[in-house]
Amino acid sequence: MELAAKASLLREKIQELGSVLIAYSGGTDSAFLAYAAHHALGAKMLAVIADSPSLPRAELEAALKFTAERGIPTHILQTAELEKAEYIRNDSQRCFHCKDELFTVMEAARAELGFEHLAYGMNADDRGEFRPGQRAATLHHASAPLAEAGLTKAEIRTLARVAGLSLWDKPASACLSSRIEYGRPVTAGNLMQVEQAEAAMHRLGFPQVRVRHHGELARVEVAREDLQRALDMAMLDQITVAVRAAGFLYVTLDTQGYRSGSMNAVLPVSEVLPL
Repeated sequence: MELAAKASLLREKIQELGSVLIAYSGGTDSAFLAYAAHHALGAKMLAVIADSPSLPRAELEAALKFTAERGIPTHILQTAELEKAEYIRNDSQRCFHCKDELFTVMEAARAELGFEHLAYGMNADDRGEFRPGQRAATLHHASAPLAEAGLTKAEIRTLARVAGLSLWDKPASACLSSRIEYGRPVTAGNLMQVEQAEAAMHRLGFPQVRVRHHGELARVEVAREDLQRALDMAMLDQITVAVRAAGFLYVTLDTQGYRSGSMNAVLPVSEVLPL
C-alpha cells in the first residue's frame, strides 16, 4: 500500500506542474518519470535528451527506442558543455557545470515551446549522495517529482517492472565524463576512448562496467559477480586487447569491482558532503 500511495502522489506532483519538459537520459529513473508524465499529462509533456560527446551513441539510440515504443514525445537538444572551461578543467564541480548547461538549454526550449516547468529524475536516495548537479537543478527551479513522492531507486525499478517497462532493471550509466579522473581535462578524444573501451567490454559480456580514464592507464571495473569470470587468464587477455584498442597503453582490473562514484574517493570529505 505504501508504494501504491507513493505512485499516486507522484501522479499528483506531475499533474501540479501543468506542462513540463523532462530531462531524459534513458536511464531507469528519467525513463520512468517520462513514462509517468506522459500518462499524467499527455501532450503537455516532452522528454528532452541532451546530446553531446559525453553521451554514448548506444545510450542515445536506446533512449530514443524506448520513447518511440511507448509513444512518448521526445526532443533532442544539443548541449555545449565541452566549450566551457569550467567543465573542461574537470574539478569536483564538473557535474554542476554540466547540469547548468543542460538546464540553461532546457529553459530556453521551455520558453520557446510554451511549457511551464522543468523536471528531472532525482530520486529519494540521491539526496544523500555527492551530486553537484542537484544545485544546478535548484538554481534553475527544476522539479524532482520522484524524490518529492519519496520514491527510492528500488521502488522506481519495481514500478517500472509492474508497468512492463523493458528497462526496469537497466544498469546505471552515468555520463562518460564521470569516468575521467579529476584534474584531467575532459576532451572529445578521451571521452571517445572511454566509450570505445566500454563498448568492447559489453561485447565481451560485461553488462555493468566502468572504464576509468587515468591517462595512459585504464582502470576497469566490472560487477563483483562478474569478477571471477574476468579474472580468468584467457578473459584477461581479451580485456587487455579490447581496452588497449581504444588507445590506452596500460590496463588494470579493479579487484573491488564496480561501484558508483569511485572517482570521488580522492576528493576531500568537505567536498563530498551532501547538499
